[in-house]
Amino acid sequence: MEAAMKYGGPIMVTFSKGGGQFIAGKSLPNKNDDASIAGCIAGALHVREVAALYGVPVVLHTDHCQKAWLPWMDGLYAANEAYYKQHGEPLFSSHMLDLSEESLEENIAICKEYMEKFAKLDILLEFELGVTGGEEDGVDNSDVDSSRLYTQPEEVFYAYEQLSSVPNAAFTCAASFGNVHGVYAPGNVELRPVILHNTQEFISEKLGGDEKKPMLFVFHGGSGSSTEDIQYAIEAGVIKMNIDTDTQWAFWDGIREYEAKYHDYLQGQIGNPEGDDKPNKKYYDPRMSLRAGEEKMAERLCQAAADLKCVNVLN
Repeated sequence: MEAAMKYGGPIMVTFSKGGGQFIAGKSLPNKNDDASIAGCIAGALHVREVAALYGVPVVLHTDHCQKAWLPWMDGLYAANEAYYKQHGEPLFSSHMLDLSEESLEENIAICKEYMEKFAKLDILLEFELGVTGGEEDGVDNSDVDSSRLYTQPEEVFYAYEQLSSVPNAAFTCAASFGNVHGVYAPGNVELRPVILHNTQEFISEKLGGDEKKPMLFVFHGGSGSSTEDIQYAIEAGVIKMNIDTDTQWAFWDGIREYEAKYHDYLQGQIGNPEGDDKPNKKYYDPRMSLRAGEEKMAERLCQAAADLKCVNVLN
């Protein structure tokens, strides 16, 4: 939100199942996903409480939910229902179902069931077709067959038809075009955003050709991607990009730089280059190093906003 205030655009705050558990406390047993559910709800309420102070639009989202994790999603949906009854809007703006390990038919059938529920509360559904490679927060597709990294237009059209039949449906598609979670050496990942362009043409023709970009796409695994690939994907209808890995590195890099700068002040509670009796509390106060991480992460998000053509768009 700090970054969004600086670059003058919206921001999406995303919670994962593992992130929710971390917020609640890793020492908790997380039976029935209770900690994951409670942590995500607590995080969402915190964001809502402070977002108005930043003066920017904030989208509250949850990431990859596999079939085995649907009880987590059900708990979040219950929180959305309760919040909607009280405030006339859901607690979360959108949720992602990642059922890409299932057959296309089962994937979309389950998505449609949730879309019918989400639509009643004005919640957007993000679904995944194909597989995003690499590993992120408990979802490991490191060894997946490379052919599954590229979604076919026919699959996207099938999903579009099924979900569009739901009244008040709002959805985005995380179609795979070579995306991989994480950052890899050049040559190890081949992005083909032209797949998204071809898919839009395919769906448009099926629908009669009036709407040139009928599907709203999501770019997973955006970390390490070139500005050219990012902006070419935007031209194909991408409205959201995930950059978790790059922002994690930026946060750590800020902490690393802080430690390097104040290394001699962080070796004991008392004693530093200014004197053997000088206290170091203001240096090892965790808020100091964490703030350095926040500042570095905000810088990276401002760079991402520029890549995504999302600077000064609120006027």
